[in-house]
Amino acid sequence: MAPAVGSCLGYVSTERWVAGYLAAVNSGRVTVVGGGFAGCEAAWAAAHLGAEVTLYEMRPTVMTPAHSTHLLAELVCSNSFKSNDPESPPGQLKSEMVALGSVMIPSALRNSVPGGSALAVDREKYAAEVTSLIEGHPRIEVVRREWTPDLAKGEPTVIATGPLTSPSLSDWIASVTGEKHLYFYDAVSPTVMADTVDRSVVWEQSRYDKGEAAYLNCPMTKEEYERFVDALLAAEQVTPHDFEEGKYFEGCMPIEEIARRGRNSLSFGNFKPVGLTDPRTGRRPHAVIQLRPENREKTMYSLVACQTRMKWGAQAEVFRLVPGLESAEFVRFGVMHRNTYLDSPRLIDQNLRFGWRGGEEPFPLFFAGQITGVEGYVESGATGILAGINAFRASSSQPLVSPPRTTALGSLLAHVTNSEAKEFSPMNINWGLFPPLPDPPRDKAVRRKMQIELARRSFEDWAAAISFVPALR
Repeated sequence: MAPAVGSCLGYVSTERWVAGYLAAVNSGRVTVVGGGFAGCEAAWAAAHLGAEVTLYEMRPTVMTPAHSTHLLAELVCSNSFKSNDPESPPGQLKSEMVALGSVMIPSALRNSVPGGSALAVDREKYAAEVTSLIEGHPRIEVVRREWTPDLAKGEPTVIATGPLTSPSLSDWIASVTGEKHLYFYDAVSPTVMADTVDRSVVWEQSRYDKGEAAYLNCPMTKEEYERFVDALLAAEQVTPHDFEEGKYFEGCMPIEEIARRGRNSLSFGNFKPVGLTDPRTGRRPHAVIQLRPENREKTMYSLVACQTRMKWGAQAEVFRLVPGLESAEFVRFGVMHRNTYLDSPRLIDQNLRFGWRGGEEPFPLFFAGQITGVEGYVESGATGILAGINAFRASSSQPLVSPPRTTALGSLLAHVTNSEAKEFSPMNINWGLFPPLPDPPRDKAVRRKMQIELARRSFEDWAAAISFVPALR
């Protein structure tokens, strides 16, 4: 078994990495807005490369509904940083972060608590250490007030304010991006790995055969549909936070709420089988759940119109009742919660840089963290590192950089900037984001091991090519 992340990373500590990285050049200034995971990583990366960084954090002057302390990098939900297995997507992403000088992962390792195969932390000690490191850095000034655009002096700026961005900043971001609003209630359907869908049951077809056969179709008989509805209505639901109470658009209604309106509501609505013929029977099924590809490679499929408030364990049980999904591997479960994120494929590039409208750029603007459409502490921190690196490079007139598609971070960025996505939704790092191998072996374990090995090689080659000197063995 491969060693866990941190026990034998193949990387040295952040302190030694700093000495072996690029020679720090005292260049320009960088502003970072937000003291969460992405903001702390962005500030740390830019400062260690030589920039003078001002980090704005509005707490405790202005508190959010989710936070309870003044500490930077406060964990407001789980205390887990996902799998500690270096052969997993989260493990590989953490290894890449450490190689790029992460402040977050080494601190998490120093403040870890038993978490099985996951990297779990003592949330108070972890946040206290990160706060101490950031506030003690000689090139980082922490300003405890809300950032406003009039504070921008032309320096590269990283916005890393997360899902609870303040109303005033949200309004400004909406105005410069052309978005009508950024606050809304997220309704994301579950997503499954394509190679875990039973192709002997499902078939490819678009309704009435219009256009290409873009959807996979999971047919249900009347008995299968009734069983599904029974399980759906009995499933345990997530209780929303007080600040998440709100009204939903009709098109975002949880499927369990639709089912409560009447047992046939879904078969005459979201799961209506019009324009579809099951090739096994030559007839139209009683109901159909359609699956839409999440990326060009079709490695993942989302369940169309299956937004739900069911707890994750319940989702797996209920959706595996659907013919063709009995052995489905879920890479993302459905969620419905208040969120703030950009239509990133339209607004930012692979370097996390925002493209100002009209061609005029008042200052180089980067986005990082959950506001870009990534989910999770580790994913947010990873984008923060890249945004910090590129903000530093912009401040010193150096070309911007981004890792190859085959790396874990590159795969995450490919999702964030996937211009072909019909409906952009946040996502964690997972196997489905990695590009398929050119000639993949049939054995899934062997295939995944090869994907991780490719990610490691391509990351090392990229780091060397752009003159990074990460602490690789």
